[in-house]
Amino acid sequence: MIQLSNLEELLAYKPNPIEDGQLVYVDGYYQKGDGGGKLVRWMACSTKADNGGTIHDPLIGSSGRWETVHNGVGDFRWFGILDATKNADDAMDAMVNDSSIHLIETHTDLNFARRHTYDRSDIELNFFGHTVTTKGIELNTKSNPFGAVIFFQGKASGEVQTLTLSAELPEQTDVLEVFDSASFEVDDWWLVRVKNNPEGNAQRELDYMLQITEIMDDSHVRVNYKLGWTLAVGREITFKKMNPVFRSHVRNMNFIGVSVPNNGSTSEKPFDTWDQIGSHPIAYEFAVACNVVDVNATKVFWPVIERRYCTHYVTERCRLTNPEEVIWGGTGYLTQQLNVLYGHVRDCHTSNARHLNDFTCAAYCMVENCHGDGDEHGSFVTHGQYEHDLTYIGNSGLLSFANSGTTWGDSAKRITVKKHTGSRVVAHKRITDLTLEDVHAVWKEGLVDSGTIWANADGLQMRGCTADTMLTLSQSSARSKRGNLADGCSFGMTKDAEIARLPGTAHAGFRPVIADFVMQNCHFHNVDHNTIGSIQRLVLINTWFKGASPEAGAIQVGCAEVIMQGGGFDNCGIKLVGVFDSGVTGTNDQSITVDGGALFSGTNAEKAFLKSGNTSGTVTWIFGDCKSSASDEDMAHFSIQGGSNKLRAVGSRFSGGKYEVADGSFGSGSYLLMMACVEEGVDRSSLPEESDVLKHVAGNMIISK
Repeated sequence: MIQLSNLEELLAYKPNPIEDGQLVYVDGYYQKGDGGGKLVRWMACSTKADNGGTIHDPLIGSSGRWETVHNGVGDFRWFGILDATKNADDAMDAMVNDSSIHLIETHTDLNFARRHTYDRSDIELNFFGHTVTTKGIELNTKSNPFGAVIFFQGKASGEVQTLTLSAELPEQTDVLEVFDSASFEVDDWWLVRVKNNPEGNAQRELDYMLQITEIMDDSHVRVNYKLGWTLAVGREITFKKMNPVFRSHVRNMNFIGVSVPNNGSTSEKPFDTWDQIGSHPIAYEFAVACNVVDVNATKVFWPVIERRYCTHYVTERCRLTNPEEVIWGGTGYLTQQLNVLYGHVRDCHTSNARHLNDFTCAAYCMVENCHGDGDEHGSFVTHGQYEHDLTYIGNSGLLSFANSGTTWGDSAKRITVKKHTGSRVVAHKRITDLTLEDVHAVWKEGLVDSGTIWANADGLQMRGCTADTMLTLSQSSARSKRGNLADGCSFGMTKDAEIARLPGTAHAGFRPVIADFVMQNCHFHNVDHNTIGSIQRLVLINTWFKGASPEAGAIQVGCAEVIMQGGGFDNCGIKLVGVFDSGVTGTNDQSITVDGGALFSGTNAEKAFLKSGNTSGTVTWIFGDCKSSASDEDMAHFSIQGGSNKLRAVGSRFSGGKYEVADGSFGSGSYLLMMACVEEGVDRSSLPEESDVLKHVAGNMIISK
């Protein structure tokens, strides 16, 4: 074997034309031992273009080339890229576009000045922790988060089918109707998109790249996805055949972007090319099983990792610190994922970013052990384009689901969050079957609405959750088959705030709750003039409410029915303010049941544990096994302020204080029955005179002061 010192000597060497296959070892690119050494072979008949690294043309024009001998592992040093002073764009193009190379290794820092798009499969770029910069990079096109340094993009084949559904496609089906199944083959990939709903130009319940797994008959195929939403007869679906990128991975990169002038505005660019200056490392579109691992980034503009129409991928151990922009839409994310399936994002971190993880029209994905600090803009978000079956486990940072507006649909389904801590949980849009387990909203000084959970009561289930400053329930949808439940939770209250929304309240988009709700083993503390302005049937099981002070205001309740089993109120109470017009019950009647060993104690600003307002319907009061202990003589166990009332107290215990009943509160159609009650030092002077329907003396144990 011939051995030469550097590339200059190789190009000057004159091989014998008849010695095809001559091997030469070059000790370095510029000089011996500089890392650019390689083995080359003389290919006498080759006419390939010289690329400066894997192909060298010493004769310029004639046939015959030196071609680098390798085992499929490429090296930037072959091209004379020994540090970031020489741009690495041409070298990367040469290696990625060489099908004989399956792994590209980086052993020095690199600089790129162009944005690269590849349709290459089965390639890995491993930067081994070296720094990638983009000094002098060309301008991006306008508003283009896919203008990354490395963009892997599958291509359309040109085949398209469009049909109008002749039958409903039910939720969870994996069989789709097609115009002609003869155009489909098993393992084909097709972009499948339903026409948008008229309420928003991105309102599409089905918009994914799917794999064909079975040909069912002439007009039906099976795919690798179960629908999350029902599609009605008459909906139009378009199928576009794709040739995706497969298994193209990026690993171990330290990326530093370029500086971009601070915008300071959410709506206007400071100058025309402002959003074209910045840089970011990685993007994928129409890609399958393409993973990104161990990428650290700073000073990026668009997301570090942008994905659209991707499936079966992992984003792991990636970090973003201090992006260039976080206010203008789409900037400053760690990863944005549009129309994706079966993604797994884990062990990632952001500091002072816009979003750590963004899902839009995503399904069957998981986010695990990811953490965002400086997270005022929301670490974990979905846009509400009919996301479904998403799971978040062991993360920290602000949560905001389906909160980007009606353009996308304001909708999501079956989102589960476990073991999460963050400053807020915003989930009040049309989110069905939201599950929160061991989720904690923690107050943060200076952050508006921190420490709050806003949730849609449509199959909402909360277990072991806490909110430092407020739980606010509303209802924007009624799709769920399961009940609403809070179990083992603790909620701090903010004075005058709503636990369940009244209609027409200050926050737009919050609608009253027309469903039922069960709260068991829960604690509400710092209660002060809060409002449960809606909820049809509120069931409180072993649930406790504690007032902020003895002067705190009672809870204003607009539920049609309140059932209290166990639990109690301390320095707090309930004031019935009438049922909101829900259009469900068709009545303004209210009822409250207190039983199961419930306990009332202390006092409050209303001077009553239970009080009625000026209601137009009938109020039914039911007292069973309960104990009510007033702390002073002005405190009423119940205060009935007129209207039509029906009261039954059997086996209850009342101590101190008084009963308060306004004149005329038990007119025609009313009744009052107190029996087997124990009263210790209760002022009962305002009770009405007994009659056939008003009985409150006989059968009770009345102990005077």
